[in-house]
Amino acid sequence: MQLDAEVMTAIGNRTKRAHGHLGKVVSMMEDGADCRDVALQLSAVIKALQRTGVVLVTDGMKACFETGRDLEDTELKELQKLLLTLA
Repeated sequence: MQLDAEVMTAIGNRTKRAHGHLGKVVSMMEDGADCRDVALQLSAVIKALQRTGVVLVTDGMKACFETGRDLEDTELKELQKLLLTLA
């Protein structure tokens, strides 16, 4: 599935934000921050990346459906597998 540039830019921005938050987690760990605070920030990074993955896959599905092209069973199974890896 191929996504248009606008969608990829939005997904790239989400990924960059998560990257920034992950950098904060590393800094917190290096600075000896409380493990609860680190875990909370890490949880936010994980959730942001999972949501980014879901947006990526669902926008890809949307692009496929908008073309009016019927997806083959193998393509549907591949999309399902992708979504399950993000669950």
